Amino acid sequence: MAYRVITQVVLIGSRVLGRAFAEAYKQAAASSQYQRAQAKAGINPTGGRASVAAGMTLEEACKILNVKPPQGGQANMEDVMERFKRLFDANEPANGGSFYLQSKIVRARERIEAEARPLQEKAEVEAEVKEGWKPKVYKDR
Repeated sequence: MAYRVITQVVLIGSRVLGRAFAEAYKQAAASSQYQRAQAKAGINPTGGRASVAAGMTLEEACKILNVKPPQGGQANMEDVMERFKRLFDANEPANGGSFYLQSKIVRARERIEAEARPLQEKAEVEAEVKEGWKPKVYKDR
C-alpha cells in the first residue's frame, strides 16, 4: 500500500512540474517573440535609448546626481562630472561610505553620458558640415 502512495506522489509531482516548465517555456517564447517584434519595428520598450546601466531611467540618473536632464541634446557635462566626483568620493567605502551607492552613482553618470553622447556627436557633425570640411595637414620634419 505504501508503494502506491509513493508512486502517486511521484506521478502527481512530475505532472505538476512538467506543466509548470511547459508554461514557463511558453511565456519565455512569447516574451522573446514580442521583443524581436519590437526590435524589428525600432521601438524601445524602456523609452529612449537602450542604456548602459540596464534598468536605470534618465530621470532616476538625474535625481541621483541632482542635475537637470539634457534639454534638446545639451547636457552640462561639467556639472555632471563635478557632482559625480563629489558624490563618488563622499561614498568611498574606506571612509565609511557605501559601495552600493558608489555603484549607483557610476551607473547614473554612465546613463546620462549615454543619453548625451549621440546628441553631442550629431551637433559636432552638423557644426563641421556648416563650417565646411577642413582637412588636418601634418608636416613632416
